[in-house]
Amino acid sequence: MINSRRISKPIQIGDVTVGGGAPVVVQSMTKTDTRDSRATIEQIKELEQYGCELIRVAVPDEEAARAIVDIKNEIDIPLIADIHFDYRLALAALESGADGLRLNPGNIGEPAQIKQVALAAKERVVPIRIGLNAGSLPQTSNRQLTIAERMVEGALEQIQLLESLGFDLIKVSLKAFDVPTTIEAYQLIADRIPYPLHIGITEAGTPRTGVIRSTVGIGTLLWLGIGDTIRVSLTAPPREEVTAAYEILKSLNLRQRGPVLVSCPTCGRAETDVVKLAEAVEAELARINRPIKVAVMGCVVNGPGEAQDADVGIACGKGRGVIFKKGEMVGTVEEKDFFTALMKEVEGL
Repeated sequence: MINSRRISKPIQIGDVTVGGGAPVVVQSMTKTDTRDSRATIEQIKELEQYGCELIRVAVPDEEAARAIVDIKNEIDIPLIADIHFDYRLALAALESGADGLRLNPGNIGEPAQIKQVALAAKERVVPIRIGLNAGSLPQTSNRQLTIAERMVEGALEQIQLLESLGFDLIKVSLKAFDVPTTIEAYQLIADRIPYPLHIGITEAGTPRTGVIRSTVGIGTLLWLGIGDTIRVSLTAPPREEVTAAYEILKSLNLRQRGPVLVSCPTCGRAETDVVKLAEAVEAELARINRPIKVAVMGCVVNGPGEAQDADVGIACGKGRGVIFKKGEMVGTVEEKDFFTALMKEVEGL
């Protein structure tokens, strides 16, 4: 059973509520050049179709900050401007209508600069994420502490500064590539602040290994009741980040979006190519947003039981398979018709 979820102060990013018991929000970051507004818009529109709820864009210069105006006009989800090194880019992004800011205390830490950004954000009611990364910690941090402790120390200093300015529209993240370090950091800060936490494993890698690393880290934190928004950071098209994020949430019964595919790993008892069938079904299910459960099973050990438990399922045998729908057997099909018969029942739900 998942631990009781940490209840944080809710904040509003555009029309999306983060924290305060709201559902865990799925976000991603564009991988286009923000200055190319058309390419960025197209990528965001694709992410919207996959269920992305918040999008972050890099703002490396003023041209990118100005592009936010055009991007915002054509997308339907809130946009967060990712700011590093130059506080003036945060001010420009606010002028362009950004719904949120991400600031990195590791490279923007001058109190007078933060004050200007905080006052401008407060005037526009725009939240700020204090985003600490293990790879870019503040130079002033205490090197006698662990990496996790240094991240927490840096976040608390920034929070105190914002609070001293009467600003409390705050979200916090403490990310590292190392999973235990990330978990430690979030555990250390969770009970010390009231603000929502954005969780993830930074620079997790390619899908082959990055999804595993992210699932272990994000899944553990969610299981502990920690986390209000998530991003799976992958060296891959951002749609894969969103898909992986929802799979993590579905596996913990925290969110339901799109199908769940149950498929057997196959063994010497399988008498059909279950791998090929499962891959074809998975590709077809990617077009569906409804939360349905589909089973592709390959032998008599668990096949009938798992197929019956799904909304639609098939238990494959030698040359023939049994189709189940809502727990009832609806027919048998020849091996050449496994895929089409199964998908016909899915489409009829």
